[in-house]
Amino acid sequence: MDPAVRRRPRRRGRRAASVEVGAGSGRLTVELARKARRTIAVEPAAPLRRRLAVRLAEEDLRNVEIVGGFFDDLPLPTDSADLVVACSAFTVEPGHGGQAGLDQMERVCRPGGRVVVIWPDAPDWLADRGYTHQVFEGETEVDFGSLEEAVAVAGIFYPDAVESIRSSGRAAVPYSVLGRETPQDLSWKRIET
Repeated sequence: MDPAVRRRPRRRGRRAASVEVGAGSGRLTVELARKARRTIAVEPAAPLRRRLAVRLAEEDLRNVEIVGGFFDDLPLPTDSADLVVACSAFTVEPGHGGQAGLDQMERVCRPGGRVVVIWPDAPDWLADRGYTHQVFEGETEVDFGSLEEAVAVAGIFYPDAVESIRSSGRAAVPYSVLGRETPQDLSWKRIET
C-alpha cells in the first residue's frame, strides 16, 4: 500500500483506539496497532481471523482484539474509536457496507475522530455523505510481511499470482502482479459532535 495512504489522515499523538472493519489477514491492522494504544480488527471470515492472530503473534503486537462481525452490525460500542477504517473492503452494496455499514462505522467513531475508506469504490457516493476524497500518486504494492503470508493470502484471493509471488521471493507484491488496480485514494470524514 502506498505510504501516503497509510499516513492519511493523520493526527498528532498516539490514538486511543482504532478500528479496522474488514481486516482480512491484517496488512493494515499491523500498521494501526503500531500507532494506537488499542486496535480492534473486525473480520467476518474465521480463516482470516486465525491468520491475523498468527500474524499479530509473530509481530508481538498484543494491543489488538480480533472480533467477528459485519459492516452493517458492528459488535462495538458507540463512540469507542478515534479512527474507524476500512481498506479495500467497503463498497456501496448492502452486505459489503452500503449506507447501513457507513452508519455503523460513523456510530463507532468518537466525535472529533475520523472514518476512512481506503480505495473507495464510489467516491462520489461518499462525497454526497460529507466525505473528502484524496488521491495519491505513485507505484503501490502490498507488503504481506513475509513470503509465506503473501503466498497463503494470494492462494485465497489471487490464485493466478501465487507462482509469480513465489518466484519473486518478496513479501512486498506490486498490485499489478495481483491483477488488481492500485489503491491510491481514500475518502474520509471527521465525525462532528
